[in-house]
Amino acid sequence: MPRILQADVEEVKSRTNIADIVGERVALKSAGVGSMKGLCPFHDEKSPSFHVRPQVGFYHCFGCGASGDVYSFLREMDHVSFTEAVERLAGRIGYALHYEDGGAAPETSGRSRLYAANTAAAEYFRGQLLSAEAESARRFLGERGFDAGAAAHFGVGYAPRGWDNMLKALNAQGFTRDELSAAGLVSTGQRGVYDRFRGRVIWPIRDVTGQTIGFGARKLYDDDQGPKYLNTPETPLYKKTQVLYGLDLAKRDIARGDPRRVVVVEGYTDVMACHLAGVTTAIATCGTAFAAEHIKVLRRVMGDDSANGEVVFTFDGDEAGQKAALRAFSEDSRFNAQTFVAVAPDGLDPCDLRLQRGDAAVRGLMDAKVPMFEFAIDRRLAGYDLATVEGQVGALRAAAPIVAEIRDELLRPGYERVLARRLGMDPTAVHQQVQRVARGTAAQDLRPSRTAAQGAPETESTARVRLTDLPRTADVAIERDALMGALQYGHRIDAALLERAVSEQFRHPALEAVRESIASAGDRARVGWAAAAADAVREPYRALAGELLMMPFPARDEEGAVASATDLCRRLIVRGIDREKNELLGAVQRVPADSDGGRALRMRLRDLDAERMRFVES
Repeated sequence: MPRILQADVEEVKSRTNIADIVGERVALKSAGVGSMKGLCPFHDEKSPSFHVRPQVGFYHCFGCGASGDVYSFLREMDHVSFTEAVERLAGRIGYALHYEDGGAAPETSGRSRLYAANTAAAEYFRGQLLSAEAESARRFLGERGFDAGAAAHFGVGYAPRGWDNMLKALNAQGFTRDELSAAGLVSTGQRGVYDRFRGRVIWPIRDVTGQTIGFGARKLYDDDQGPKYLNTPETPLYKKTQVLYGLDLAKRDIARGDPRRVVVVEGYTDVMACHLAGVTTAIATCGTAFAAEHIKVLRRVMGDDSANGEVVFTFDGDEAGQKAALRAFSEDSRFNAQTFVAVAPDGLDPCDLRLQRGDAAVRGLMDAKVPMFEFAIDRRLAGYDLATVEGQVGALRAAAPIVAEIRDELLRPGYERVLARRLGMDPTAVHQQVQRVARGTAAQDLRPSRTAAQGAPETESTARVRLTDLPRTADVAIERDALMGALQYGHRIDAALLERAVSEQFRHPALEAVRESIASAGDRARVGWAAAAADAVREPYRALAGELLMMPFPARDEEGAVASATDLCRRLIVRGIDREKNELLGAVQRVPADSDGGRALRMRLRDLDAERMRFVES
């Protein structure tokens, strides 16, 4: 590739404000004379150590040591070559570059061509929305309250039916099949190369700078045998765990807000509905669950170095939506911002809410938000009969770990009181249970500490929990081995016994995460259930689940392994019974023996003794 004249390289740099380029990815604020700071985009941090000096065109992170000029920033962030970085910035300011051989600017290769292909495809799809064939797409949008102006604002388009309409159109513009394949726009099958998106409504998915990097598509026709929603596959540009639909439109209002608020919804039409209703900070994931990488992106945009921020999750009111909110809760500690959940009346999503009740109802959804911790507590309490002592004790055991996970020493006592009120129990008893769980959680720091000698910041890969990170205690040993047995031989363990065993809450948080996944796995007799359960474990514990699934089980043969795994299940159940007995024995001391409550406690203790004997003798 011809080299750009050095004079032009310097000229483009001098005309470019590095703070504008960095500011598209990171929320910057004043850090003294001539300096701005924000959260480093090159490593995960909660306090800003990334500084930018616009006047000298340089950045430096005092946490990880990353530094450079505007070209190195683009090269590190977008993995482009030096030439591509210069050409991209020259294009932004309309500067005509000159090359050493005296020729005109060549068409760049690599990532720049992928960006160009996606941009060309987005323009093609937008144009097709006006065609006669796209009547079904326009009707789909209209039925959801979106007119032509809304479609244009979000760049919505239509992929025509047929085998290779887009392929031919972009070939005519000079894009090769290899380039279109690398961009995820075409697929290859027995009939050759064909359009990936056909007969669908198309949403362009853009990165935080506004460049199109992929597409989301919804099917329209009954004879379409594909999934309801189809996204661009993983490409050098499109990484679904790092992409948030609508962030390019929302980022400015997020950064300007007071408080800085992000609204996380579930789909493309929900983002559109929120923005059109005035909730212009709405974003959505693209075909994947909200995860740690999404949090990193949002925190950089929010400048989340203080509590002056809000993240509101709006999920469907059905069970799947509730579970999605609880999965998001598991990542809550990664936010400094306050986290909330807002569930619309009748379980409506924002798009349907806007259709049925108007824009004001969508805006009012923010007034109905509740703190994430309260939502998570209430979900744990659901299903327990709080009018009985047994129900209260079981509910306390289920909800105490949520409160124990609250690291803020000012917040935790408040939520202990909230839990006590929900249960109708003595706050002291609730506090003692939370403390007991918290001590177990804090017994082992799950993330490797960074010493001054190490210097380098903690990374996502080093934060993952492994078997070697687990403490060597009796409780951890039985939980570890029981999970290993359940994952490897669950299909041969008595279904009722296994179900009961994995319903017992674990004391170690990493093993508890694996247990939760096994407990919700459904049919454990089907082939591949254990691998699916391990893959469903939330980070940073997924690797641990994989190790438990693959590690050799300590037994002489398979029959011995099944017998050992079965015995471990019984031991878990007995341990749970003993734990409940100890709690009830403490309660007996506080309840008059001749009262209804006292008699109920003694009856329950008698039943537990009989149940314990049954499992010990079996």
